[in-house]
Amino acid sequence: MNRQSSTKLMPGVSRMIAALEAATGFSLLHREHGGVRPTAACERLLPAIRALLKAGENCAQLSAQIRGADVSTVTIGTAYSAFYTPLSRVISAFHARYPGIQVQLSGSYSTDLLARLNRREIDFCIISEREGTHRWHPILRDEMTAWLPAAHPLALLPAFPVSAFAEESYIETFPDRDIDNARVFARCGVTPNLKFSTMDSLATYSMVEAGLGLSMNNAINGRAWSGNVRILPLDPPQKVEIGIACLDGLSPAAETFFEFLRPQIASLA
Repeated sequence: MNRQSSTKLMPGVSRMIAALEAATGFSLLHREHGGVRPTAACERLLPAIRALLKAGENCAQLSAQIRGADVSTVTIGTAYSAFYTPLSRVISAFHARYPGIQVQLSGSYSTDLLARLNRREIDFCIISEREGTHRWHPILRDEMTAWLPAAHPLALLPAFPVSAFAEESYIETFPDRDIDNARVFARCGVTPNLKFSTMDSLATYSMVEAGLGLSMNNAINGRAWSGNVRILPLDPPQKVEIGIACLDGLSPAAETFFEFLRPQIASLA
């Protein structure tokens, strides 16, 4: 449930909300002229409701397995588009063996994916290492790199100084988010000279190629495309660990997929 919605509730939903309010003994929604938004009590209850829904889904999946009709969905998030191709190969092989289990791919940045994982909205995510109590399965140590237009005067340097981002026109991906770039700048005490921003690494790459500025991104993302972009290591070097994060209590379908994926984790690199 979003914190605020401008959409009126459908009659059937209204009846369900009314039944929940009767069962809990308190209001779940503030009903306003422009729509509805959850009460503070509802916000406190949401994690327990999500846990109940997840338990119900797990029960339904297990029942389907027992009946021999394994029909369910697994959702995987990735912060790096470079993993789409190897994951697609794994998903294709998995689907051939388990045709009733759908596998969905979802993209975002690492901190957002981890938050979605903790809310049980996704089953696994491929992210750079983040703080938390999730299970962690390393894939590779990746280097952070500078992206420069091929004709840029600094493109022939052996390594790009992180401090230079404070002067050069900078193109940010996922502005004001807790991404790997932001953590590098924080560690190095550098404020980039922000000129443009995007919500997609490919869009950033295209803007760098067009000569609009420089950017920073993971080496693994830079290998996904080829164009007139010079990719340089950073000075000082900056590395992140990329791996698979998941929680305990996987659904039967997610557990099946993870056991299928486990021996192939190294090949994802």
